[in-house]
Amino acid sequence: MQKIKSLMARQGLKSPQESMADLSPVENLRIPSKEELREMREQSIDPQAEQEIINSIEEVYFSNDSFDMVQHELEKLPPELNLQELEEHRDKLKRQQAAVSKKVADLILEKQPSYVKELERVTALQTNLQLAAVICTNARRQLSVSKEGFTEASLGLLANQRRRQLLTGLLKSLRTIKTLQRTDVRLSEMLEEEDYPGAIQLCLECQKAASTFKHYSCISELNSKLQDTLEQIEEQLDVALSKTCKHFDVSHYTKVQLAYTLLGKTQTAMDQLHMHFTQAIHNTVFQVVLGYVELCAGNADTKFQKMQYKDLCTHITPDSYIPCLTDLCKALWEVMLSYHRTMQWHEEQDKQEAAPAPDGAAAAKSDELVVDRSYVKKKLEHGLTRIWQDVQLKVKAYILGTDMSNFKYDDFIVVLDVISKLMQVGEEFCGSKSEVLQESIKRQSVNYFKNYHRARLEELRMFLENETWELCPVKSNFNIAQLHEFKFMGQCRSPSVSPSKQAASSSTPAQEELSLFQEYLQEGNPFEMHIEEKEEETEDVLASNGYESDELEKSVYQDYDSDSDVPEELKQDYVDEQTGDAPLKSLSRETIRSKKKSDYNLNKTNAPILTNTTLNVIRLVGKYMQMMNILKPIAFDVIHCVSQLFDYYLYAVYTFFGRNDMYESSGLGLISSRLRTTLNRIQENLIDMEALGENAGVHGPAEDRKEKVPSPHLSQLVVLTNSGTLYGLAQRVVATESLVFLAEQFESLQSHLDTMMPAAKKPFLQQFYSQTVSTASELRKPIYWIVAAKAIDYEQMLLLMSGVKWDIREIMSQHNVYVDVLLKEFEEFNKRLGDVSRHVRIPLPVSNVLWEHCIRLANRTLVEGYANVKKCSNEGRALMQLDFQQFLMKLEKLTDLRPIPDKEFVETYIKAYYLTENDMEQFIKNHREYSMKQLANLVNVCLGSHINKKARQKLLAAIDDIDRPKR
Repeated sequence: MQKIKSLMARQGLKSPQESMADLSPVENLRIPSKEELREMREQSIDPQAEQEIINSIEEVYFSNDSFDMVQHELEKLPPELNLQELEEHRDKLKRQQAAVSKKVADLILEKQPSYVKELERVTALQTNLQLAAVICTNARRQLSVSKEGFTEASLGLLANQRRRQLLTGLLKSLRTIKTLQRTDVRLSEMLEEEDYPGAIQLCLECQKAASTFKHYSCISELNSKLQDTLEQIEEQLDVALSKTCKHFDVSHYTKVQLAYTLLGKTQTAMDQLHMHFTQAIHNTVFQVVLGYVELCAGNADTKFQKMQYKDLCTHITPDSYIPCLTDLCKALWEVMLSYHRTMQWHEEQDKQEAAPAPDGAAAAKSDELVVDRSYVKKKLEHGLTRIWQDVQLKVKAYILGTDMSNFKYDDFIVVLDVISKLMQVGEEFCGSKSEVLQESIKRQSVNYFKNYHRARLEELRMFLENETWELCPVKSNFNIAQLHEFKFMGQCRSPSVSPSKQAASSSTPAQEELSLFQEYLQEGNPFEMHIEEKEEETEDVLASNGYESDELEKSVYQDYDSDSDVPEELKQDYVDEQTGDAPLKSLSRETIRSKKKSDYNLNKTNAPILTNTTLNVIRLVGKYMQMMNILKPIAFDVIHCVSQLFDYYLYAVYTFFGRNDMYESSGLGLISSRLRTTLNRIQENLIDMEALGENAGVHGPAEDRKEKVPSPHLSQLVVLTNSGTLYGLAQRVVATESLVFLAEQFESLQSHLDTMMPAAKKPFLQQFYSQTVSTASELRKPIYWIVAAKAIDYEQMLLLMSGVKWDIREIMSQHNVYVDVLLKEFEEFNKRLGDVSRHVRIPLPVSNVLWEHCIRLANRTLVEGYANVKKCSNEGRALMQLDFQQFLMKLEKLTDLRPIPDKEFVETYIKAYYLTENDMEQFIKNHREYSMKQLANLVNVCLGSHINKKARQKLLAAIDDIDRPKR
């Protein structure tokens, strides 16, 4: 039906019913009947005409459904109506209507089958709709029944159960939220207890729980509160971390590290830790120095707290310098020890966590831990150098802040010892050579040492000029190691170790030496030992009244030939100076008796011969070596000054007792070329000759003279011209043997000095020992020669010999008187030697040198006397031999010296009388030890009657040729 209507609408047609409805009532009455319509249909109308009729219909009739055709036709009527025109118009409309109706009818008839078919479908659809309505009605009825019987009962229960579950979950959430709200109290308690890992664990769990309930509005505020709490915990954790820098506590540090691990900030913690260590060093040193400065300043209003640390150090007074330095080092030690223990803690943790990791997520976490550990390890290793550098810079500022040039020696040594200990700490701490500390202490030391050495040289000159060369009584086992100044040599490696600990360590050499960090790991401080050591220092080197005991003192004055009361220890060859023990093999009484004539004063202890000045020089050397031991960079300067002390002492002994113009004329070679070179070097480099008014203008400006010292003068109390004292032999022995003893001590120190000396400067040390120290004993010859030359009257012997008649004709059996006179002189000399030995022990080498000089001079005097003979026969030569043999026989009873010096010198000269002319010429060439006069006498007196004048002239010319190079 709809399709028909739409088609009609497109064609502008209407259904017959609609068409009739549109007509006015009048027209409706005049609608043709069915018969008329049938007739009309039956009428044969031309389709073309019919189409023309339809086309003639006005367009307005096809416009829309709301068109009112009656109104339209009425409006078309003219003002004046004409019936005919109206009828014509009516007929026209009828024809148009009939054509339309016919057209519609044709179309209906044409679509009739489709219409019927569609109508049937509509009818079927209507039937189906009616059935569906019935089904829906039944379903609704059934649903109504179900609702009443099932849904409201069963499903209602389920809904209530679900609601209950939701409410139970809500209750749990509310309780959790309530707990979260109260966690801040518990967190505060845990922080007060320093349970940082627990607090962080709780806070992180709270944050995790809060994120679960973030859909509640109250949780957002709680979240921000928890975040603030976590930040507060981190701040307190940072403060707790800073506390470990001064006093490391394992449990405390373990808590802190665990807390940072929970936060996932292990690397950040390590960065913060190093910053805290740097800050701790600065704050510590500042507070220590500030405390001493304010204490010394009293009530001064100076704002010290606002000063820079470097400026603050300049306000330290000399009295408080060492206590402040010690406290400074103690405080810095605590910081470095904390860092050392921190590293130990991490190393132990690394060992514990080094187990192999499982697979999966645990392996990934393990990799992250490895990265953290690697970072921490590198950071700690790099931090060692950084921390030590900070310590050095702080101590350097303190060292250079005060002028130490006027410090007492002991105080300065304490400073050096403390700094040396600190450098030892640095080497153990990070393997550093402490260049910063070394440079700063070197600057102070060079400045101090230059002034100190100059003052000591002047002091030494004063000591030497006031020295009476009396024996300084020391014990027989005296050793320089017993002096305070040499205590350090037993403690070189650890100056702060007490003597008792040193003894313990020496008794167990196999035990490995502990480092400072191992020794003081748990308690104590390496900088606390110095003052205690200072108080413990004692030395016992002086003997009572110069003797070991009263019995020994008595034994000195007992009969020289009696040894019944001599203590057994004195009958030994020597006593070990280190231990006091006797050698394995002791000497017999016979051996002792045989030595009595040579080693005068055997009954006295074999104590070293030295003076107060010698002891002072040794002490000075010990002090210098202490400085050198601590300050290796200035070792060469110190050793050079040590050598000057020895040089000056040697030069003083030489100028006091050994300088004599008769050396050259003696021809005995008393001063070796090496000794002469040494004396000239000392005079040129060390002695200020200009101060004596000698060689004025020769020496350089005053700057060069600062390094030199005026030559010392012998004290007027020392008398060297008295024959009763053998021309000051006691003083000469004390002076010379004290020098030899000093040289021996230098020899014993050579290996120690050699280890201190820089490699480039070692030749200086070797030259000092080979050219200077080893020449000390050579001074015995010139010094004791003066005594030997004056002790016996050789001129008297020459006069007596000149009165002897040698041109005798018969062999004599009695020797000449001059031999007895000479032997009597020797006996007197021996007696005087014994007298001197009662006051000063004369060692065997000294007595040997004295006897050698005397015998040598006597023999040369004999040769000189024989050379003065004008006439001599063979019997006279035999008499000479008799005299000399008598002299030797008696002399051997007086001395143990073997062989007799210059024995061959005399015998060879006497035997030369028997030589022929040719042998004499060869003799002259081979024996240049005789003087020209002595050789000429042989030619003139011995060969004069056997050879002609020409031969004599030839031999004299040969003598002259030999003598010419000497001139």
